[in-house]
Amino acid sequence: MLTDAAPRDRDREGFLASDRIKALALPHDARLPAIAKSIESAMRSGKSKDVRRACAEFLAATSEFYKVPDCGIRVLAARPLRVRERWTTEFFGDYTPSTMLIRVWMRTAVRKEITSFGTFLSTLCHEFCHHLDLQKFGFRDSWHTRGFYERAAALYHHARGTPPKKLFWVPMTGGRWRIDWPRTNRSALR
Repeated sequence: MLTDAAPRDRDREGFLASDRIKALALPHDARLPAIAKSIESAMRSGKSKDVRRACAEFLAATSEFYKVPDCGIRVLAARPLRVRERWTTEFFGDYTPSTMLIRVWMRTAVRKEITSFGTFLSTLCHEFCHHLDLQKFGFRDSWHTRGFYERAAALYHHARGTPPKKLFWVPMTGGRWRIDWPRTNRSALR
C-alpha cells in the first residue's frame, strides 16, 4: 500500500491534517465484531444479497457510532481487472462521495472465487474511512495518507477482533510512503 503524494495546492493543509490523525475512536462493545461474523457467514453462503444485508448492518452501526449520515452499499460479483502491457490492477472497492455509496466486489477477478473474508472486511473498512474523512473530519477530499491507513487498520482490527498491528512506514520517492510489511508483521508476533 502506497500513500498518495501530498498535493501542492490549497488541499495540502487537509492532506497533512489527515496524515496527522493516526487514531480512531472505537466502540467499546462487541457489536461490530458480531456483525463482521455475520458478514463472514454470509460470504460462505456465496449469496451477494445476504452479504449486502450484513454489510448494510455494519455500515449503519459504524455510521451511528461516528454520528455521520448512513452510506449505501452495493456488493458486486467479480472484481474488475485492468490489464496493461506491463501491469495489472484489480478493484477491490470504491466510494463515491456524491452519492455516499460504497461498492465492494466479493469475487476474485480471474478465478471468480469468493474473496477471503479478511480482504473483504479490510476493503469495507477502508471505503468506510473515506466516508468518515468527508463526513466526520470535514476534509475536502479523502487521501491515502499514513493517518488514513492507520485509521482504516484500527477499524478493521476492532471489527475482526484481532490485535492491532503497529504499521511501519518506509519513505518512497515523490514524498510517498509504503508500509514495510515484513517489519510490521514481525512486530505483531512479539
